[in-house]
Amino acid sequence: LVIVAGAELFTGNNLIIMAYMNKKITFGKLARNWAIVFVGNFAGSLAIVYLVHLSGHWGMHSYMVGGRALLIALGKIQIPFLQAIARGILCNMLVCLAVWLCFSCRNVADKVLAIIFPIAAFVALGFEHCVANMFFIPAGLVLKNITEATAAASTAMGKSVSVADLTWGAFFIRNSLPVTIGNVIGGAVIIALVYWFLYLRTGAIARARKLISKVPSRVQPDESVSNAVRIMKERNQSCVLVGTDEEAIGIVSEADIASKVLAANLDPDSLSVQEIMTTPVISVEVNTPIYRIYKTMVDNGVKHLIVTEKNLQIGYISLNDILRKQ
Repeated sequence: LVIVAGAELFTGNNLIIMAYMNKKITFGKLARNWAIVFVGNFAGSLAIVYLVHLSGHWGMHSYMVGGRALLIALGKIQIPFLQAIARGILCNMLVCLAVWLCFSCRNVADKVLAIIFPIAAFVALGFEHCVANMFFIPAGLVLKNITEATAAASTAMGKSVSVADLTWGAFFIRNSLPVTIGNVIGGAVIIALVYWFLYLRTGAIARARKLISKVPSRVQPDESVSNAVRIMKERNQSCVLVGTDEEAIGIVSEADIASKVLAANLDPDSLSVQEIMTTPVISVEVNTPIYRIYKTMVDNGVKHLIVTEKNLQIGYISLNDILRKQ
């Protein structure tokens, strides 16, 4: 629901640390997002507890539903501190991997199939999720004051159940604190930082070099489009620069020829390249990560960028190169 409906979840947002590591956001913005979403998740969980209480759901089957919910809450506050951290780590590793899997999904059905298995795994294995516990333990705090619920819990256990240890203090100190620590370690450190190290720290730069094509050929502004097409075909290039070796004033790509000449039913022999060229020529440094190159293309509405190293043109990257080779 969070992924498909576009909501915010604290544990999934642990992946935002990757943006901080790439200097896309400040630490203050990262902390602000986590704090706001954490508080928002807690407020939402309490609201759901209240609505479920009003619905009478816990009273179903002679309060056996409420009794089971009470036992779940009691079990969660009895988990040893270090064990709760470990369960939190394992839980959010699976949650963040579920979110990561969604990055490769094309539609809602793909997302559902990708998410359901890691999420079902952490639930079935009994791992701890700080946001889920914001519902379960406050629910227990409500139910411990309902005699029928405590009686149902005692019946289920076959012995008298004590609810004296189930307090708000126990919730925050014995469960929420260690589980949240574990969730952050599992999601932000083990998943997000490891993936950042592998794919964004140096990987994106390395891939950028591999995507570079040799510097495109140059044509004079008054040369015909048909001549530019001939040069592109002979040299197996998807674009040509317009201008001199010292300065390029524009670029003509296959897309320009298709949209501005062929689609308009114009004669490429009588049309000069300066009439259809894209300006200005935008360049990026060779060490620019792929995602920034793509963003530059999108922001400027271009499909080719010149790549420079120490102010020297060493090649170019096209949008098709990025999409085809990633």
